[in-house]
This record gives sequence, C-alpha cells and structure tokens, in this order.
Amino acid sequence: MATTRALVRRPSPRLAEGLLTHLERVPVDADLAVRQWQQYVDALTAAGWTTVEVPPVDECPDGVFVEDTMVVYGDLAVIARAGATERRPEAAAAAEAVEAQGYRLAYVDAPGTFDGGDILKVGTTVYVGQGGRTNRSGFDQLRTHLEPLGAQVVAVPVRKVLHLKSAVTALPDGTVIGYEPLVDDPAAFPTFRAVPEEAGSHVVLLDDTHLLMAASAPRTAALFTTLGYTPVPVDITEFEKLEGCVTCLSVRLRH
Repeated sequence: MATTRALVRRPSPRLAEGLLTHLERVPVDADLAVRQWQQYVDALTAAGWTTVEVPPVDECPDGVFVEDTMVVYGDLAVIARAGATERRPEAAAAAEAVEAQGYRLAYVDAPGTFDGGDILKVGTTVYVGQGGRTNRSGFDQLRTHLEPLGAQVVAVPVRKVLHLKSAVTALPDGTVIGYEPLVDDPAAFPTFRAVPEEAGSHVVLLDDTHLLMAASAPRTAALFTTLGYTPVPVDITEFEKLEGCVTCLSVRLRH
C-alpha cells in the first residue's frame, strides 16, 4: 500500500509581506493564518496523511507555500529555482526534508526557473505553466529530468494568474477543473470542466473520493458532491489574500 505523506511549513511572522502579482495588497491577520494553517494540517492528518514539517524560513514571507520548492514524480524530487529571486532561499531545507523521505534529488540550474505551483500532474502527463514564474529553460530541464521516468511533459500558457495551479487542478478521474475566466487555454487539456468559483479551481486529492478544498467555494463543493466526491473544506482566507490556495500549502508524497 502506498504511503501518503505531505511536507508542510509553518507561516513566517512576515507572511503579510508576501509577494503579490495579480491581487491588490490587503491586511493579513498573521495569527489567524497560523490557526488556519494548523487546521489545514489537521485536515490532512484526519484523512490519514502523515505530515512532515519542513524547518521554517521566517525571513521568507512566502515560505509557507512549500509546494513551490519542488515537483515530485516517482521517486525523484526536482528542486526548484524560484522564478522570484526573493524566494530562492526557501528551497534548501525543503530539499533536505524530501531527501530524508527517501527521494532522489535533481536540480534546475540557471538560467532555468520554475515554481512547483506551475506543475500539474495528471496521470503520467505533467503540465508545466509557461509565462510567469517558470521559464523555457526551466521547462526544458524539467522535461530532461522527468521524461526518463515515463512522464509526458507538456507546456501550457499561464498569463492570467500567478501559477498554473492558481487556474487549474484535476479531479481523481483526471478531469482538469478551473474557473474559466482565469484559464488561458481550456483546450490544452483533454478533459476540462468549468467550476463556478475561482477558489473552486483548487483541490488536493486526499484519496479517490475526498477533495480538500477552500471553504470559500461552496457552490463548487456542491457541484463536486453531485459528481460523487466528498469535499473537505478548510478556511484559508489569509493565504488567499496572498494568491495562495490549498495545493501550495503542502507537497504531497506518494510512493
């Protein structure tokens, strides 16, 4: 049976200073963010996941968005070279943490950049967002690392949101979901289903039926229920203010 573990990282006291690309800055309640982060971790634990805490990087406001530090495929973790220079110090401790979980490491080198939030895995297809934090050299290096493991690595455009997974994620059956006004090219995906709320675009697959998702997307949760899934809502308002979502708060490990 596959083990289900997730890397997580506590919010920095400087969370409110996090980078913004498409949103206007609004006040962030750092204490509430810590409580919401704990509720997110608790939801993973309640679903049978083991959480592994990556050492904090308090000097990095965006460090809680630990998914951006890597992409894992099979037994390999490709460590990111962040598209935003300020975020590059986040990767080292995350690399050590995933290596301690038994993963081999590979790296993207200059001039390549990629953020893990730009990577959407659907079966053996790995979609890589292009146009924001991930550049062409980063894409080419990812393809070099992942194709020998059986992955088909596909570039898709990202211009309307920060990361690819700010726009789309996928249901357990492989259907890509997204809020259509923010998806650059829905036709890039073999099967696409529009959802009625922006926050409904983001799901973490807890298992084949349970979907961790933001509490701010109740109409999408109702839609998923009609499709036979069980939504597990968590309140992540303080992270949403910083262009964060449920996917970027963890790195899911399965092997």
